[in-house]
Amino acid sequence: MRILIADDEPSSRRLLQLMLTPYGHCDFATNGLETVDSFKAAAQSGQPYDLVCLDIMMPEMDGQMALKKIRDLERKAGITTETEAKIIMISCLDSPSAVIEAYYRGGCTSYLVKPCAKSKLLDTLRDFDLIP
Repeated sequence: MRILIADDEPSSRRLLQLMLTPYGHCDFATNGLETVDSFKAAAQSGQPYDLVCLDIMMPEMDGQMALKKIRDLERKAGITTETEAKIIMISCLDSPSAVIEAYYRGGCTSYLVKPCAKSKLLDTLRDFDLIP
């Protein structure tokens, strides 16, 4: 599995890397623009990401906007909702408005609140058949 971890906090990136490395190769982005560029480059190389763990509050471009741009790239490439990347928003924002924006306006696959428990993250990956 190819994984993109997008978070501006080094400790958050490292924690997700430790949890996810047993299941695939992890790349990193530290802001929203870098996230979209990395996602686009991976898709163009024929090795798209299967999973994106995306923080909401990042510099350059927030995670909500990055999510929308990624979904737009997928739609323009003819990728359907059945085959699109799984995008998990991982944020310290535990507010209904942030969740609604991510799900209904952005198209995220799941939303987890920091600190994210390993068991919760792995259960989410199992729910989407990304890991056994």
